[in-house]
Amino acid sequence: MCRISDYRNLDVWKKAHSLALDMYRVSRELPTSERYGLQSQIRRSAASIAANIAEGSGRSTDRDFARFLSTAIGSACELEYQLLLGQDLGYLDEDVARPARNDVSEVRRMLKALRGYLKLTDD
Repeated sequence: MCRISDYRNLDVWKKAHSLALDMYRVSRELPTSERYGLQSQIRRSAASIAANIAEGSGRSTDRDFARFLSTAIGSACELEYQLLLGQDLGYLDEDVARPARNDVSEVRRMLKALRGYLKLTDD
């Protein structure tokens, strides 16, 4: 049985939500020609991380929650690449992209730790 009563109390969700808010701000700086391209991708993958944590916490088993955390990890990897792409295309300054990628890496590590914990306690 999933023991998470409120996803908003999870540090990883708080960090992921903050990251999503930051990515909405960062993506405003992209060229208007990227509104339906890279900007949309960055926003969707960032929001997907926190959304999967929230949805997974509402599932009935730790195993189900762990599966949603795996999806969130995939979205974090996607976001990390999109930030690298934006930087390599010259749309994002390194001083913006690097700290954002570091934040994504931190969230990914937190997600992996929580997923590992849930798998250990799933009996």
